Amino acid sequence: MDWCQNQNGSFKSTDALCIAAEADEEELDFTKVDKPRPIERCKSCEVRSLSELSKVSENSSYSIDHLDKAASLQPKSGMNTPGSLVLDPQSHPIVSEGWEALMRSLVYFRGQRVGTIAAMDSSDEKINYDQVFVRDFVPSALAFLMKGEPEIVRNFILKTLRLQSWEKMIDKFHLAEGVMPASFKVLHDPVRNHETLIADFGESAIGRVAPIDSGFWWIILLRAYTKSTGDNSLAELPECQKGMRLILNLCLSEGFDTFPTLLCADGCCMIDRRMGVYGYPIEIQALFFMALRCALILLKEDAEGEEFRERITKRLHALSYHLRSYFWLDLKQLNNVYRFKTEEYSHTAVNKFNVIPDSLPDWIFDFMPLKGGYFIGNVSPARMDFRWFCLGNCIAILSSLATPEQSIAIMDLIESRWQELIGEMPLKVCYPALENHEWRIITGCDPKNTRWSYHNGGSWPGIRSSALRPDFH
Repeated sequence: MDWCQNQNGSFKSTDALCIAAEADEEELDFTKVDKPRPIERCKSCEVRSLSELSKVSENSSYSIDHLDKAASLQPKSGMNTPGSLVLDPQSHPIVSEGWEALMRSLVYFRGQRVGTIAAMDSSDEKINYDQVFVRDFVPSALAFLMKGEPEIVRNFILKTLRLQSWEKMIDKFHLAEGVMPASFKVLHDPVRNHETLIADFGESAIGRVAPIDSGFWWIILLRAYTKSTGDNSLAELPECQKGMRLILNLCLSEGFDTFPTLLCADGCCMIDRRMGVYGYPIEIQALFFMALRCALILLKEDAEGEEFRERITKRLHALSYHLRSYFWLDLKQLNNVYRFKTEEYSHTAVNKFNVIPDSLPDWIFDFMPLKGGYFIGNVSPARMDFRWFCLGNCIAILSSLATPEQSIAIMDLIESRWQELIGEMPLKVCYPALENHEWRIITGCDPKNTRWSYHNGGSWPGIRSSALRPDFH
């Protein structure tokens, strides 16, 4: 991730997914989000070199081979950024090995690259790891965009969009039209020499839970594609516009909710097994916020688009206020929760969710540093899940759900609790791990999610600890 320094000495990311925080929640006007426009961006030397080459190629008859040779002659920046590493696989052996593994994981459909499989698992019990998962492909897609290979991302977006229109049924129940698949695979018929796509919308998944996050990741990836390539034609296709509206209609429809957050079942996101994340998990809420901001830019300014833009703007204001007010925890707020009064019946109640102070876990007092904070895992009536969930907090920073002060506080917490959250491994997906009786009750004695394994405090290589180093800010 490249960083540029602004006038007040702070750093701003130029990542394809990062939308800068321009103001606090009170001053943030979501209605002023404009369509993509040319902006001056901080770039590594490799990115600038390739950009200059692409301009030359517009007026040149040179072949791609000539451009590749020319690019290889450009001086290397020496910057140890993910962007420069992706563009220069020879910079480190592990980068070259990573690209080789990525190439081996490619999935082809009728001669086109359409994604990467979830894992290179050669065991007999690989279950569904040989499928292309929407959420799992996003890091691969960003790598391809950074490398200047957007075609596979475009193919993936269009293929999953076509799968969205399929009739979806679990037992005798029809799923909503806007649900995106959790994964898909290519089925080859050697007799007819024909290939077809087989999608899983949750009817084959462990637990039979539909993926709420797939639609959000799809919108975010579409935004990343348009921002990286400068090509808005894909997002402006009537099919893509309809796909976005179908996803948004699911999330913005009115019901019995008293909160702007989304009510979810356990196992509906990256943590796709029973882990006590039912209710209003921070990962889904942060992805929801980010997808709404991306959709606000991607939707066309026609009658249908304007209707959704108005609904999105209202929801973003309510959602940002709710999450920043009730999900945020630092030492000051921890002291407030510790002193909460209960059974308050009034619109002036301080303890609005009637959380019992005795429910505060013992570990939270040692974990919370003097300087730092984070968005807790879940908030619902009489329940606060104080666990740290990595992805939700990282997405909160990238999407500007976290205010600038909160973003710095999250990084301060990671620095202060480096040994607990990272140590010598990539970031833990959550902290602390569930153990003993708590593990039996919450996970249902799940043997895959024993303490410090898989979703239960396991370390995930896909979450780069190098991007969250202590000198971040």
